[in-house]
Amino acid sequence: MPHSPCGDGCLAGATDRAAPATIGLRGVGLIGLALTLPLLPAAAVLSRRRRSDLHRGYARAALRMLGVRLHVDDEREQEVADGRGRLVVAGHVSWLDVLVVGAVVPGQFVARGDLLHWPLLGSVAHRMGVVPIDRDRLRALSGVVDEVADRMRSGQRMVAFPEGTTWCGRAYGRLRPALFQAAVDADALIEPVELRYLRGDGAVETGVCFVGDQTLLQSLRRTIGLRRVEARVRLAPRQEPGTDRRELAARCEALVHGSARDAREADEILARTVSGAVAAGRG
Repeated sequence: MPHSPCGDGCLAGATDRAAPATIGLRGVGLIGLALTLPLLPAAAVLSRRRRSDLHRGYARAALRMLGVRLHVDDEREQEVADGRGRLVVAGHVSWLDVLVVGAVVPGQFVARGDLLHWPLLGSVAHRMGVVPIDRDRLRALSGVVDEVADRMRSGQRMVAFPEGTTWCGRAYGRLRPALFQAAVDADALIEPVELRYLRGDGAVETGVCFVGDQTLLQSLRRTIGLRRVEARVRLAPRQEPGTDRRELAARCEALVHGSARDAREADEILARTVSGAVAAGRG
């Protein structure tokens, strides 16, 4: 069972708040946007490209309402219409990840099973074809893998968060290999996405994380109240699936968490340097 040690303590220092008027306007805008949610499943009658454009535009509008700015670095080679399915994989920090990824590389999501029981969102998720994972019935995971593989064989783009749970953004987890088996079985290309949330000064913004015992409403209220958040997205080069799901998961993990890993190693080196200097001074 995936587990994250992140909790309320990870929110320390996330106090740069927006003005009350700004928070109010964001809330009104989100309510208006939420009222149109039930219309999204009607997009099923559109072509795949137009449907993708609609979902991307909707996600971008929601991010603007939340005060989240989007910055994208695309390192992928030119898209080829080869009919192969795609598996988008990213680290998991918040429910906000769904909007950010949907604004850049929209697809059909593999999501936590209880999402289908959330008010309003559950009905929309069900009608939009979300593939649910029931964390209390992991023996059923093989069926999820088979369904995801079948959809990718038909050329669909699927989106998954293989860490299996959310982290704070400063720490991160391993990418579990199970869903990568679907890409191997379907010979689908993998699109790793590195996702970071930053403040105006470039520091990691943990205020958007959805961890611990907090509710969705509490997380939403805190996110709306943040003064400025930049969602920095790096679209890493597409990966061939190969034949080993564990090797594939490790390869994608290095791309998904590259900057966070580099930053953590830099902090550790700095801490050792400072500690050594202090020890030398005492000596």
